[in-house]
Amino acid sequence: MNKEQFERMKNGKGFIAALDQSGGSTPKALLNYGVTEDAYSNEEEMFEQVHEMRKRIIKDKAFTSDRILAAILFKVTMNSKIDGKFTGDYLWEEKGIVPILKVDEGLDVEKDGAQLMKPFKHIDELLANAKERNIFGTKMRSVVKELNEESIKKVVEQQFDYAKKISAAGFVPIIEPEVDIHAKDKAEIEEVLKKYLVEELKKLDKDTYVMFKLTLPEKENLYEDLYDFDQTVRIVALSGGYSRDEANEKLRKNRGVIASYSRALTEGLNVNQTAEEFTKMLDDSIEKNYSASVEK
Repeated sequence: MNKEQFERMKNGKGFIAALDQSGGSTPKALLNYGVTEDAYSNEEEMFEQVHEMRKRIIKDKAFTSDRILAAILFKVTMNSKIDGKFTGDYLWEEKGIVPILKVDEGLDVEKDGAQLMKPFKHIDELLANAKERNIFGTKMRSVVKELNEESIKKVVEQQFDYAKKISAAGFVPIIEPEVDIHAKDKAEIEEVLKKYLVEELKKLDKDTYVMFKLTLPEKENLYEDLYDFDQTVRIVALSGGYSRDEANEKLRKNRGVIASYSRALTEGLNVNQTAEEFTKMLDDSIEKNYSASVEK
């Protein structure tokens, strides 16, 4: 583990840029950026288009370590290059931004009000690849949609089981059990989720470090107690379908939580913008996310 990166993730000021759209979410991300499906004819060309989008964001003068702690990447982005360097190396060496990799293989079918992650069939190979690319941490996502205590427990247990394996391989995993913002019993779901997160934290070895990426809760500062454990490096928030302004308003009410937005980061960016227009829009988005993360 890179100790300088660990210190930055634990104590640095800023937020995490989520640039890890993959699979089914990629066409939508490209469409929001102004790239229609007729601009590519297969998956390879689609990922080339999305890498160009991410490369434009990462290389922009507004995208700096002054306000951004880390960036979450998809495997294709990790193995692609920016100015002759693999993306993770470019982020750290040129920008001072910590590289993190999305490692889950997508969501399983919904069952009993939750979607577990599909079994990780290629995790050993992916972690070996990530080590070669000098990746610091990982991210994996599940979703809870209904108040079903047994399902919530399964989501948390699966996340921690993989987190232990990932930590043993030398990475700091981000555990992301998203709660659907439209869930009927969202506040109650979050209370149950917190209970099981604490239970699993109590079982962790002292040298197993984790981060959490959580839906902004109905009860302010609900997850602050997770910092009572030395194993908790950072708590970050996903936007989860809230607009950027809604997400940041909620974020400001939660001490110790920083942003980790995807759609709410790239909102308003367009392939046809001039360099000046693009930088202005990105700078405004970054500043809003940064301010909500640090001004508590």
